[in-house]
Amino acid sequence: MRRHRFAALSVVAAALLAAGALSAASAADRTRASATAAAGSITLAIGSEPTTLDPQLKDDGGERAVTRNIYETLMARTRTGKLVPGLAAAAPKQIRPKVWRVVLRTGITFTNGEPLNADAVVYSIKRIINKKFNSEQVSFVGTISGAKKVNARTVDITTTAPDPILPSRIYWLTIVPPKAAQAAGFAEKPVGTGPYTFVEWRKGDHITLKANPRYWGTPKPRIQTVTYKFVPEGGTRLAGLLAGDFDLITNLLPEDVKRAPKAVSAVGLEHPVVILNAKQGSQVTSDPRVRQALNLAVDKNGIAKALFGGFARVDDAQFLSPSWTGYNPTLRPFAYDVNRAKQLIDAAGASGKTINFVGESGRWLKDKETIEAVASFWRAIGLKVNVQIFDFGEYLNRLFDKANRPDAIYLTSSNELLDADRSLSAYYAPSGIGASNDDQALEKWITQARSEANTKKRDALYRQATKRARDQAYFTFLVNIADLYGTSKRLVWQPRQDSLLFLNTMALGGA
Repeated sequence: MRRHRFAALSVVAAALLAAGALSAASAADRTRASATAAAGSITLAIGSEPTTLDPQLKDDGGERAVTRNIYETLMARTRTGKLVPGLAAAAPKQIRPKVWRVVLRTGITFTNGEPLNADAVVYSIKRIINKKFNSEQVSFVGTISGAKKVNARTVDITTTAPDPILPSRIYWLTIVPPKAAQAAGFAEKPVGTGPYTFVEWRKGDHITLKANPRYWGTPKPRIQTVTYKFVPEGGTRLAGLLAGDFDLITNLLPEDVKRAPKAVSAVGLEHPVVILNAKQGSQVTSDPRVRQALNLAVDKNGIAKALFGGFARVDDAQFLSPSWTGYNPTLRPFAYDVNRAKQLIDAAGASGKTINFVGESGRWLKDKETIEAVASFWRAIGLKVNVQIFDFGEYLNRLFDKANRPDAIYLTSSNELLDADRSLSAYYAPSGIGASNDDQALEKWITQARSEANTKKRDALYRQATKRARDQAYFTFLVNIADLYGTSKRLVWQPRQDSLLFLNTMALGGA
């Protein structure tokens, strides 16, 4: 294992402990927390305001932070990532090569009184895959082509081809109530089966949820009222935490770990990367020599150390983590070689040309700082870089605009399916919702891998795809960062591998 790779969560935890800042819940804290009923209130500060509260429409982490406490999925995951039944009574069974059968739990209702039944599941599946609905989550649901009611508790889910990761896909697919979902205002007044219910959304300021007293599952909510505040700037989030205004802040800055009342971390899913426009055309990034130069110009180790305080590892020229299915262990990062980068820029006749670089600020840890650092490295090899920072809603519009691809667009990619198909089908394959290349070989391999049941053959296809993307430099590969959170002393909570913020796993039990 190379020194720049996260060995495990314990490495990150040890680093935090050495800084004198990581505080885990003590046994006494947990005992007090378990005895606490749904009472009290907390405030969370997240980096961006949700663009919607419709859980099937956008690929928006701010939305997920809220709605995953209102809506639920057929399969669930433990904190460490193990798949377990959710709304389903048991794991789905593959009854034919392209058909999976799901049996639902009994007695669950949405908070508006609609039953959680086969009709709701069929509706939810057909809704999210409907091209007219235009969901940004299509790469999560991938091969799902339809659903059919067998009886009141049973649904058959069909796929376009055999799909070995269907159970992971339905971990991500939220189930919505058919009547409420078709009513006006659904995107602003969510209705689910989860441990919390919607109270209000004051645009630009906050969202408030309250505990669902009739929640069917476990753990039951132990905090009555939760308010989300939208705070893009990391220093402002920390100031609010120190002042007692917030109980949890996301994207704690590495340099602020020592200052937070408590800091907690987990090995992260997030891979900052820059998507380069490799489509045939007149843009400067259409030349593979320029794309190679853009990778060689960036000091990834410097970014990991200077921006992320060591809570990051240099990516192996792919934005997959070593524990995910499809990770390619043969790839190596691009070296930091400014002279070679300048030679390639000169050979391509690109010196002095402009790259339009699109990004946002506040959604992800050190996002704007990373964008500015990358732009600075690119300028150092003789390019002009026009950085364009947009609010998150407009940024998403540009990220998913297939017709008008920018020269370069920043992305912090996560992969909650823990499988290469999610990342590759969204950003590597030309048909992907955020892809910027027209490489039909990639399309072929990724499509084949999606339905390949043989693990060795599937891995081989993914290795072909990731190697080609590295060779063609379709991205500027950067780092994999740890998730860092700051909390108040009274909050008892541990982060998850998938980075979701489940409120019913939080309690007020600290000193």
